Amino acid sequence: MSHHDDDLHGLLAEYETPSALVAACKKVRDAGYAKWDTYTPFPVHGIEKAMGIRMTGLPWIVLAAALVGLASAVGLQWWTNAVDYKFISSGKPMWSIPANVPVYFELTVLFSAFAALFGMLILNNLPEPSHPLDHLQAFGRVTDDRFFLYIEKGDAKFDLAETQRLLDGTHPVTVDAVNEDRRTSDQLPKPLVLAAAVIAVVALVPFAFIAKARATKTDKPKIHAMGDMDWQIKFQAQQPNPLFSNGMAMRAPEPGTVAMDEHPDDEHLTAGKVDGQFVRTFPASVTIDDATMARGRDRYQVFCAPCHGVSGNGDGPVAQRAMTLAEGTWVPPTALGQDYLRQMPVGQLYDVVNNGVRNMPGYGSQIPVDERWAVVLYLRALQKAKAAPVGELTDAERAALK
Repeated sequence: MSHHDDDLHGLLAEYETPSALVAACKKVRDAGYAKWDTYTPFPVHGIEKAMGIRMTGLPWIVLAAALVGLASAVGLQWWTNAVDYKFISSGKPMWSIPANVPVYFELTVLFSAFAALFGMLILNNLPEPSHPLDHLQAFGRVTDDRFFLYIEKGDAKFDLAETQRLLDGTHPVTVDAVNEDRRTSDQLPKPLVLAAAVIAVVALVPFAFIAKARATKTDKPKIHAMGDMDWQIKFQAQQPNPLFSNGMAMRAPEPGTVAMDEHPDDEHLTAGKVDGQFVRTFPASVTIDDATMARGRDRYQVFCAPCHGVSGNGDGPVAQRAMTLAEGTWVPPTALGQDYLRQMPVGQLYDVVNNGVRNMPGYGSQIPVDERWAVVLYLRALQKAKAAPVGELTDAERAALK
């Protein structure tokens, strides 16, 4: 082994088996060396203990980055949804934890991954474009069938004779002196620098076009990188469509479809109010006759009877099943014959049918305006039937009751 002391970078010991390398590691570890490492063609189980490698600070770096990512996601979602651009969607809150969990997860993982990658590189002093071992021909077998242990001259305990003696005692195949790399330039290759500069300039070109597009106006159509949303295969309103017999793309609404904002100027008819107060009379456009009563009875049995019952006693099949199951905090439906409901203005009854009350949903989107009033008319008939004195009944009606 020939070398000049000034050119020496370290000593490299070569071994034929993983077990020999592990045994050598224990001796070097016990000798107190700090600047040394091992190189193997595949992971060797237990070598980290043999080398005395302790847990690094990388997990703490990853944890800190994860918390930063989580905080960034929370702040971003809260600011964009609850502060900067408030937008109500289906009555949902401006900001809530469950709705934003996917973004929390993604940013937490993203920050953690970057911290793990770059933290590992920094803690290992990587990347290292050149190393003296690269010029040692025997070291090429490290990716094939040889195992190496390398001690750097820069170690505080390094003494050429003592270190040589220590490595010889580990029974290596060979111990080679590794000289400093005097051939590789410290400067980055000029072609690489030029290529990096060209790539950086080219990468700025799209941003320049974007800035120009935002700052200028033009009568030319915009460029569509993906035109799927602009040129969908569909028919617009008023377009012809040969599929249908009338040649029109628009279809007539299905029978029974409830129109939105029907009769917008008639507050009495559509809201059951006049000057903001609930009315006690039916609108003039609602005909009080047997046909209206029959339609109200039909709509009542479809929409109201399942909970309130056919007679309005609050004993419909839904209520009966809920009482049988006895689950949760079930509140029985209101009995419709109570005095306070009989005294309630018809406009307020209409408002309940239209908009709902407490747990009862509104049916304004399912029942047309005139049929909502028909339900109110039938409800009034039910209430009157429940409160009618026996003396007001005919002999035939009394006999029917018996």
